[in-house]
Amino acid sequence: MQRIAGWWDGFELWVAGLPFIPQFLVVLVGMVPISFAIAFLLDRALRAIFRLLGREDRIEPSIPAAVPVAAVPVAAAPARPTVGSGAR
Repeated sequence: MQRIAGWWDGFELWVAGLPFIPQFLVVLVGMVPISFAIAFLLDRALRAIFRLLGREDRIEPSIPAAVPVAAVPVAAAPARPTVGSGAR
């Protein structure tokens, strides 16, 4: 365990000593695949847990189509007089 901890400390010091852009790229190249792997594993685990609990993926019923606007008769609104703000 000491060898792994020593290697990790050396790696951290190396990354911390890099300028910002290379440091950002090293972290990005390492963290993006790890983040995707964690998200994939969590998705699979939660899907299996939900399946065991009886909460499988269900398709939601579709919403009926709305009536087109042109088909609904609209009464003309009475014209209102324009009112000034009253500021002078």
